[in-house]
Amino acid sequence: MKLIAQGAEAKLYRENATIIKERLAKAYRHPELDESLRQFRTRREAKVLQKLEDLQFPAPHLREFSDKRMSITMDFVPGETLKEVLLQKANDSEHLAREIGQRIGQLHQADIIHSDLTTSNMIQHQETGAVNFIDFGLSFFSEKAEDKAVDLFLLDRALETTHAALYPTIFEQVLDGYRKENSEIQEVLERLDQVRKRGRNKKR
Repeated sequence: MKLIAQGAEAKLYRENATIIKERLAKAYRHPELDESLRQFRTRREAKVLQKLEDLQFPAPHLREFSDKRMSITMDFVPGETLKEVLLQKANDSEHLAREIGQRIGQLHQADIIHSDLTTSNMIQHQETGAVNFIDFGLSFFSEKAEDKAVDLFLLDRALETTHAALYPTIFEQVLDGYRKENSEIQEVLERLDQVRKRGRNKKR
């Protein structure tokens, strides 16, 4: 088992064709609160992955989880991150951006909020070529247009920062794909405008 990544919340290990995610204890939190939070987040992430499988959404297949070890075992998704693909092959950006939008639309139609939409959390599968979404550690369920708008806003900011040469066209292409999958598009876009205005006001 090989450690491949470590973030603020968890360590990721790869063992053959699987990824094992272990949530880290936080010494600054009260032990009982820390355990409760990690259990809740582990269960919620597993529930989201199970829902995605029911929807046949391209994401890691959940193999098992344990809210005792605070771990989730899932399939490894082979391929390059969309960040790498878009930086290397800008000519593919329109097709990929629309596919990203369609995938987000599918998530939001199912009331799933990813909460960390960046091109580093999307992988172009090396066999199918499909865009797979990964890292649902911050995800949750919500029917609110506000939460869906914030999800899109975070991606907007990530695209502007990471793919400045393609921005803002790439985000407009994402929204084109999103429109095809989400029947609540108008309400979400109106909320997105409000979220953007709040974001601009904070910068002042």
